[in-house]
Amino acid sequence: MADRSEPRPIVPLVLVGLGVFLLVVAILMPTYMTGRLEKTPLDLEITTVSTGTGTVLNAASLTAGRAQIDQNVPLVSQRFVTTEEPSDSDTITVQAGSTLRRTDKQGDTGLLTALVDRVSADRKTAMPVDPVGTIQAQGDKPAEEVPHTGLQYKFPFGAEQKTYPFFDTVARQSFDMNFVEETEINGLPVYHYTQTIAPVDLSTVVNLPTNKLALPADTWGVPGGSVPITMTRFYENTRNIYVEPKTGVIVKGEEAVHQYYARRAETPDVDVLNATIGFDDNSVDFQLGKAREGIDQISLISRTIPIIAAIVGLISLLVGLFLLFFRKGRGTPATASGPRTSTAPPSAARPARGENRDFGDERTEEIPRTDLRKPPQQ
Repeated sequence: MADRSEPRPIVPLVLVGLGVFLLVVAILMPTYMTGRLEKTPLDLEITTVSTGTGTVLNAASLTAGRAQIDQNVPLVSQRFVTTEEPSDSDTITVQAGSTLRRTDKQGDTGLLTALVDRVSADRKTAMPVDPVGTIQAQGDKPAEEVPHTGLQYKFPFGAEQKTYPFFDTVARQSFDMNFVEETEINGLPVYHYTQTIAPVDLSTVVNLPTNKLALPADTWGVPGGSVPITMTRFYENTRNIYVEPKTGVIVKGEEAVHQYYARRAETPDVDVLNATIGFDDNSVDFQLGKAREGIDQISLISRTIPIIAAIVGLISLLVGLFLLFFRKGRGTPATASGPRTSTAPPSAARPARGENRDFGDERTEEIPRTDLRKPPQQ
């Protein structure tokens, strides 16, 4: 007789293979996929709005012969950030257009400052990859090359409780941004950082006529009558920002800005701008949403999917091994060629003469054999 081979255990092998695959996925995904996910998106299009009130110099009053400082002026600062070229898998170039307006005046009379900043940064660390960026502070003049040396629009993924360099577009240099505390905004844990910028002589930063002016003392409102007094424009700031550490998203920002004319940096004579301006509620909510979206994506790849893959993989592997070894332990009788010998007793193997044998639904009766060699009896 032909050999009958045992069928291959397909299902157990498939379960074992699936289990091993899922366990490998659970191990590699947090390290490989999370690193690829923790990069600044290349489709940035973010608008933030900051509001506040403060004192503002009426610039037209200088030409009228007497400096006029307006009090309790409503202010709004708007910044629009987009992704530009060149940008690739490791680097992103962003362009930010910023304006500061007083909302109690219309059109150009209400515009206080406007600039366009452009910088390329590492998509993971958020640090500039090329020290040269550009700033355009005057609409009628081309952008100037300005070295960018610190963070600006975002913190690195996995921000730490430490000091970072943070670039200021007015002073055009970086200053320390120091960690203050861990706190919460609308239930989301954030890191609070602060930056203090001591008075900066803006005439040494940008060569503009308005950064150093010689006007009569009476115009400045200081003693001296018609004697020309040269005043220098200074800038100082205290900046507080709140960062979601896993994504590096700046969810809230506030600045106490002070620009003034003075003969000495430590003694302001005429305020140009003195105001505290911070993200409005809509901007905070939008940034919180971006941070939570990023956290969910990172958690899905680094935690949720690996845990599910590990559990399902382990179960699949154990079930597959159990079925495989259970089949082997149970065993299958081997089939040999040649006549089959019965171990049943003779009495069970051959029915007695005259005994009925049952073959399923048919019943047969054994008939006595007749000796054909003997002639029939007459």
